[in-house]
Amino acid sequence: MTYDDADFQIELENRLRNLMWTISGDYALDTKLDVESYERSKYISLYDAVKQGAFARFFDKNEFALYLVKKVYLGADERPLAELSQLCVDAATWQLVTAERPGVPELRQKAFSDLLEHSFHKMSASLPGRVKIAWIKYNLYGDCGGEKQIRESVRRIRALENSFDTIDIIRTVDTLYNTLIDKSFERKHGGLEQVLSVTIEDLQEFDWSDFLKEEISEDMLDQYFSQMNQMVTTLREEPDEEPEVPPQAKRKVIVIDEKAVEKMHSYMELNFGRSYLTKREQEQRNARLCRGAHADCSLYDTEGILENPVLSNAQYVNARRYAEKNRVHFRNHQHLIARNVEQLTDELRRSLNRRSEPEPQDAYAGTIVPRRLWQIGRKETPGRLFTKTQRRSNSEFAVDILIDASGSQSDRQSDVAMQAFILAEALSANQIPLRITSFCTFWDYTVLQRFRDYDAPRRDNRKLLNFVASSNNRDGLAIRAAGDSLLRREEEGKILVVLSDGKPNDIIVNRPNSRNPRPYYGDYAVQDTAFEVRKLRGAGVCVLGVFTGKESELAAEKRIFGKDFTYIRDISGFARVVARYLRRLLEEDGADF
Repeated sequence: MTYDDADFQIELENRLRNLMWTISGDYALDTKLDVESYERSKYISLYDAVKQGAFARFFDKNEFALYLVKKVYLGADERPLAELSQLCVDAATWQLVTAERPGVPELRQKAFSDLLEHSFHKMSASLPGRVKIAWIKYNLYGDCGGEKQIRESVRRIRALENSFDTIDIIRTVDTLYNTLIDKSFERKHGGLEQVLSVTIEDLQEFDWSDFLKEEISEDMLDQYFSQMNQMVTTLREEPDEEPEVPPQAKRKVIVIDEKAVEKMHSYMELNFGRSYLTKREQEQRNARLCRGAHADCSLYDTEGILENPVLSNAQYVNARRYAEKNRVHFRNHQHLIARNVEQLTDELRRSLNRRSEPEPQDAYAGTIVPRRLWQIGRKETPGRLFTKTQRRSNSEFAVDILIDASGSQSDRQSDVAMQAFILAEALSANQIPLRITSFCTFWDYTVLQRFRDYDAPRRDNRKLLNFVASSNNRDGLAIRAAGDSLLRREEEGKILVVLSDGKPNDIIVNRPNSRNPRPYYGDYAVQDTAFEVRKLRGAGVCVLGVFTGKESELAAEKRIFGKDFTYIRDISGFARVVARYLRRLLEEDGADF
């Protein structure tokens, strides 16, 4: 791969992603983009990015994708279902986004013209394709022509231009599929009500492997759900058959030159802010830690795009929006926060005081205990006749909080930030060194965003307002990196708390120009993460796993953290659970680290 190719791919994806984020207003939106079609038509690629952003902004894309997955589960043909959905999504979104972006109609017209030019013969070979041709002609020329059922289909699709509800799109797609594609579907499987009544448990038990285009992960349902989300906003025609990829090709490492690597690093700076490490320090850290299962990966240490931005781009603007959402959440719960901080501060202070209190112990020398003197001459081996007052070890300790900031946390990111803040305030009030870091994986980089360092002033706790969740998670490498910093501390007692969903997942999807390390998911990822935890415990670090995922993932969490893990169904229990763990370490006999 040449530098020019790498440079073009990165710039193109950056442009499309910025466009999608700008339209949606959602920096955490992480959908696969149609980069491949840009060479044939830049207008199709650009309009697809606009449509993805608009659909995510004005409608519930997850509700719609869930309907499609349920429909396929009951036997619907995936491809025509997706093709009809594309048209309905287009009809529902284009006028809404035009109200804010007047240039969209012209972009849409050019995309439609290119699609008609490049894919007319392919589209005309199927009934959904002919409906698409009619829809394009209607929007380009004002008349669709064609047979009666196609004109009626266009009329139904047009009706969505005045819709603001996701269920309207669902009803239209369902009607189109049942009248055009499979007229027996409703008789065999029931109407829309029966489709929507399919449970998540039913879907999870189904084998989706035959439907997946990427390498199969442990959670095939989630992977197929994401795949459907992307399919319904893509105008480009798919090939009739996916080419067979030999297994060895899937593991191929793409070699890119130094200029391309530097370009990727610049892209990371644009998305996550400049690193607080020098280039040499980061390279040394990568060389030391990115080994074994993580040999083709890199770490990226930053304090976030809001703390050290390169420029005020779409990512920066969206990060500010999320920080403001977190700020509003904090204001709405300020009394709850203050009460919890006060309670946890007092509880930890009492534990520290009890740890340093004098404790009397039986001894063979010291202060004599008169009531034990009767043993002399009456027992062959008298017991300990003396008492000695000793102080329990008051060894200093440092705490490291590592938070999963992957997309799985996006729906509760303000709550995660608030709970971490409560904990940070309580520990800071007791002058306990504390570091809080989040982790996610983007391309080959595991991003470690530091919110506060061990000896930072208490005011740095408010940087947690900048917490944002997105992308994947490579837990093993993040834990290794956090442990490396913790082991360098002088304190005798070292504690690492990991908040995660118990599902390490870093699959190679949509990573142009990456070095393509082995896909990180399932047993392989769980075993690697468990190994890193065991290694840290062997080095004397107390590691607690706080689990926030699905109950079905509990087995994996237990394999990773053993007995030292806790399951919380509500993130609001995070700070209290961690405080309880710290108290137990402080107060248990022999808990002298």
